[in-house]
Amino acid sequence: MPAYKYEALDAAGKTARGLIDADNAKAVRAQLRAQALVPLDVQPVQTAAREAAAASRFSRRVFSSTGLAIWTRQLAGLVGAGLPLERALTALADEAEDPRQRELLAQLRAEVNAGSAFARALAQQPHEFDDVYRAVVAAGEQSGQLGGVLERLADDLEERQALRSKLIGAALYPAIVSLVAVVIVVFLVTYVVPQVASVFAGGKRALPWLTSAMLAISAFVRGWGWVVLLAGASGLALLMYSLRNEAFRERFDAFWLTLPLIGRLARGYNAARFASTLAMLANAGVPILKALQAAAETLSNRAMRADALAALVQVREGAPLASALAAKKRFPGLLPMFARLGEQTGQLPLMLQRAANQLSAEVQRRAMALATILEPLLIVVMGVVVMLIVLAVLLPIIQLNTWVK
Repeated sequence: MPAYKYEALDAAGKTARGLIDADNAKAVRAQLRAQALVPLDVQPVQTAAREAAAASRFSRRVFSSTGLAIWTRQLAGLVGAGLPLERALTALADEAEDPRQRELLAQLRAEVNAGSAFARALAQQPHEFDDVYRAVVAAGEQSGQLGGVLERLADDLEERQALRSKLIGAALYPAIVSLVAVVIVVFLVTYVVPQVASVFAGGKRALPWLTSAMLAISAFVRGWGWVVLLAGASGLALLMYSLRNEAFRERFDAFWLTLPLIGRLARGYNAARFASTLAMLANAGVPILKALQAAAETLSNRAMRADALAALVQVREGAPLASALAAKKRFPGLLPMFARLGEQTGQLPLMLQRAANQLSAEVQRRAMALATILEPLLIVVMGVVVMLIVLAVLLPIIQLNTWVK
């Protein structure tokens, strides 16, 4: 039975919106009138889905990363328990608290009821479900193991979200300390130093060199600080605009990988994501060429994505996966080594998943070690800068005290 989205007025003149399952729009209006509602607009969910897909590029996603993992886990549990897909979607739609989620699930259910495969229904919402998600679901439907495949997909989404959260958490404290330090230093240099040092500016004796230097810096920041800030903002805007060019983005990402510490983290993070996605797709039964294509698209680093696509060309020409990956030096050596073991033992998905786990653990270890070093280092640097500013203020006072004696 198809679903319809309606808008109606109740007896108090308030607008009511929702979803109703009915054979046609006429039956929907009849149900609304039976509920003492005046129908204003009734349209099939498929039409609403097309309109939503057209506007999805400019709208906020219905599912967050965490929300998608939870929803996938719930759907996997219902399907794995033997519940038909249509009833599972109905149950999840009834339990959803967000109206946008209920509408999205109703759209998916309507497509499934109309005879579409679940993966094809998901393809109507590309803003919510990416190519990898749809490819895994399609493989699960073809193999008849949709519940198990959805479980593995939920595991992958949760692991990916956990890795991203740990990296953000490791970078958050240093970022906050740096921001606070910059604000404090700018305040001291632009307001405190001139106020205190102006007391001694009229004297005939020369000020200490540290105070003179600090006053010069203060004068520059107050006079030209806005120019520096504007230049920095313009440079950032120009960089963001230039990154839209694929050739420039690839060169920039390649340079990013050469940075001493951040580059190794970026390589490990992208390689872990690539290996995990490839393992999940291969384990779900997706052909290796299609799996490589989808896994390459998940790489945020354009240089590594280009290497993955080049490896895809070599595999299509008959080269082993391990050899194709080993030829691309941007991928950590651990990945082709485990791929070679997987090809030799016939357990490629298992070995790729082990490589992803080791790479993910290494990225987390390096990120935490870097954060552990940066935290005290930033505090020491901030303390030294504040100490120099305080000395620049105190030295004229000490010098004045010496003159008085």
